Amino acid sequence: MRFFRSIAVTTALLAGAPFAAAAPAEAPADEMARFLSEKGLLVQIGGQIGMVRQTVGEKASDLVMNAMGFLGVPYRRGGTSSDTGFDCSGFVRAMYQQTVGLILPRSADQQAAATQTIERSDLRPGDLVFFNTMRRTFSHVGIYIGDNKFIHSPKPGSAVRVEDMRQGYWQTRFNGARRVQAQTTVP
Repeated sequence: MRFFRSIAVTTALLAGAPFAAAAPAEAPADEMARFLSEKGLLVQIGGQIGMVRQTVGEKASDLVMNAMGFLGVPYRRGGTSSDTGFDCSGFVRAMYQQTVGLILPRSADQQAAATQTIERSDLRPGDLVFFNTMRRTFSHVGIYIGDNKFIHSPKPGSAVRVEDMRQGYWQTRFNGARRVQAQTTVP
């Protein structure tokens, strides 16, 4: 719970909004800043710390911040919620539905087919990144968060985490990048 409160405080502070809550003993913004800095998600510009997400639309910012709130949720094949765990496509689908209000298809390959192809060099936070992890195209999906990093639910025995796309494993398995369009929905 303290982690989610830290996200709310940090988001409010970065957005310049007042945050009306009693300060706990530890400074939540400092705790969150330290966490995001360790993950390589903070930048320092002119003496001010800001999120890498500052250059993208507010929806993508919210999407990335929401996804970060699920770090540590265990992987579960077919999983679609934080209560039971997520698989990769279930995680992506849940984040888009909760944050942006868009319903994506259920499987990674269907998500790839339903979204717009973009170049890797055009990736922005909130875009989807796809990998061949099961000897078939688009068998794994994650959400790009910036600085060559993505968040995903990787495999059984693991949990939602941030990875660097420049690592050899991910670099050799990269299948492509996609952008979710506002009209993307399934019944």
